[in-house]
Amino acid sequence: MAKLDFLLQAVTARFHADELQKLLSQDDCKRVIGSVAFVLEDGVSAIAPQLKGVSKVATFFIGIRNDITSVQAVKGLLGLGVRVYAVDTGTRSVIFHPKLFLAEGKTTARLVIGSANMTFSGLHNNIEAGAILHLDLMNKDDKQFLETTVKTLEGLPAQFPDHVFQIKDAAAADALFDDGRLMDEDVVRAPVVASTLRKGNRDSLKAMKLVRHAPPYRKRTKVKMKVAIIPAAAQAAAVVPVPAIPNPDFVLIWESKGLTERDLNIPSGSGTHATGSMLWKKGAAENIDQRHFFRHEAFYGLDWKPDPNKPHLERVEANFEIVVKGLNFGEHKLKLTHNTDNTSASYEQKNSMTQVHWGTALRLVAKKDLLGRVMSLYRKDGNTPRFLIEID
Repeated sequence: MAKLDFLLQAVTARFHADELQKLLSQDDCKRVIGSVAFVLEDGVSAIAPQLKGVSKVATFFIGIRNDITSVQAVKGLLGLGVRVYAVDTGTRSVIFHPKLFLAEGKTTARLVIGSANMTFSGLHNNIEAGAILHLDLMNKDDKQFLETTVKTLEGLPAQFPDHVFQIKDAAAADALFDDGRLMDEDVVRAPVVASTLRKGNRDSLKAMKLVRHAPPYRKRTKVKMKVAIIPAAAQAAAVVPVPAIPNPDFVLIWESKGLTERDLNIPSGSGTHATGSMLWKKGAAENIDQRHFFRHEAFYGLDWKPDPNKPHLERVEANFEIVVKGLNFGEHKLKLTHNTDNTSASYEQKNSMTQVHWGTALRLVAKKDLLGRVMSLYRKDGNTPRFLIEID
């Protein structure tokens, strides 16, 4: 008779990636089936060693046409040797949403059925519920339950031949990407936020204290923009981006590490004071020179002008949408300053040379509930570039 167990991820210390690793390590495994709506590369990587060991008997059904499942994730599964079926409902109004992982042995089987998708957050950090079933295949009811489950899932391609189809190789994955049915993890677009503050002040609710796992850093391909015209003094050290078609949407170009008191202009130390500004630092990126990246790549195309009184400083104003904790606080015109002095101690020490002055947005960011959160910077190309800052 089946043994049942309950998992509430992030609220307790147990998490789905660990349970799936156990499931895939079951002795004498003769069949593995996965069924998920969303798959990202970091979700595949979380269980890749165990999945590779059973890949010859593994079949995954994954949802596509959902703006989440990525071409990198599909290629990751194929690279492990997993048989991959795409489920495309043919409409954005209905998505393939079941989350089930099954491993069948000779006399036992284990299933995890719940809310977790195959992403790092889904398998580690989101509050996700799961039922873990340990089936005894010597038991008639357990065996019938397993057979019904397997028959239903494995029957999908025959039942819906146009909508459930095998992705046989990387070329087929690329074709789905070209069709717009798989997304590219190297290009992250800003989330669509419809909620706005209607009255009163921004809430000060801190993030829930949950069991957390640090996500792996993804070394993304840089967002490609037009070639910047870089002053001669900076040309030698600058990294020039590759020419490309401008991005029509807000696209991620930078992420911070956990925000500090200095970043948020809420210093508590006796030797520090609020400046009303924040230096654009390297943050979570590994492949940028923070002395040049923001002036010549992130904020390229703006009408930078030397300060009449301090000509080594370049200044400009730009429009930034501000999104904090899932609420859009509208567009703010913020000032940017870049220090062109490459003989300064800051430059020699490879410190940041570009800063943002918060101005009207200071009331939104100078709050303790944002400590440790991540700031993301998005850019939208056009005649005049526009930007979006998200803190969450």
